[in-house]
Amino acid sequence: MHFESIPTTPRASELIEKAFSRAARAGRSKQGLLAQQSMLQTASSILTDNLEQVGRVWPDFDQMDPFYYEMADALVGVDALRQQLAHTQWAAMQIGRLRREYQPRVRRTEVATARRYRKQAFARFADVVESVGDDLLAIGAARDRLRRLPDIRTDTPTIVVAGYPNVGKSSFVNALTRADTPTASYPFTTTTIRVGHMEVDHRTIQLVDTPGLLDRPAADRNAIEDQAVSALTHLADVVIFMCDASERCGYPLDDQLQLHQSVASTFDSTATPVLLVNNKADATEMPDAAFNMSVLTTAGLDAVIDAAVAVVTDAHQLPPSRQQ
Repeated sequence: MHFESIPTTPRASELIEKAFSRAARAGRSKQGLLAQQSMLQTASSILTDNLEQVGRVWPDFDQMDPFYYEMADALVGVDALRQQLAHTQWAAMQIGRLRREYQPRVRRTEVATARRYRKQAFARFADVVESVGDDLLAIGAARDRLRRLPDIRTDTPTIVVAGYPNVGKSSFVNALTRADTPTASYPFTTTTIRVGHMEVDHRTIQLVDTPGLLDRPAADRNAIEDQAVSALTHLADVVIFMCDASERCGYPLDDQLQLHQSVASTFDSTATPVLLVNNKADATEMPDAAFNMSVLTTAGLDAVIDAAVAVVTDAHQLPPSRQQ
């Protein structure tokens, strides 16, 4: 994943303390002008290296998969993050400029004056670092949020499961993965995402259930959640929209079908088909559904799986299933 390896972002106070304490140790190993020169060089090197590293460890957003780009933009704002990272690089350059300004002053004077110049440089170093203190905090917060994104494989054939709560989405995903589905939380208001995988003829298929996003009308979603749904359009090869014609889920069928239309309009139907599937068909069948099935009895389950797998096989140009 893009964000797992990003290290902790230091605070301004931590950078200043680290640089000046190491500079003090460097100065104690030398005497006279050499001590002041060594302190100046050590402090500036530590600050520039650490500030440059803050930006260096981030991935190139322009080269990022569109799904992760949009998720990052929804969560932290890519443009704002880029600006904050640019500020830290500016600070690194300012520290380098100040070092070049003070080096000849410290080198070409008496010890007492050199000490005064070195202290001036340290004060200005600290001012520069503190000026990007808020940027460092924001970058650290962005890193913490993005690291919590679940590990979704953007290059893996993906089935997205949608529909109102209690229609059987989680049971469906669990039935296909034959295990409790690994669950990871997106840091949205009430949104979680469940990711599972199944093997079909030695091919891995990814299943994504999105409670809090595709289980309610678009009008009820906030702007961040809308952008997360937009990100899903880059990920899904096929959407299985599950409804419950028996209405045991607690939602009228008309409302469920309206949500189906909303979800279908969100995805490009030519690139990402949205299959209308009536679950709990053991209670009530639905003539207009593409498929009637029951996770409880498994009736019709294979037909839904076969249809979805056929779509992702075509989308990813996978080899045809091996005949048994």
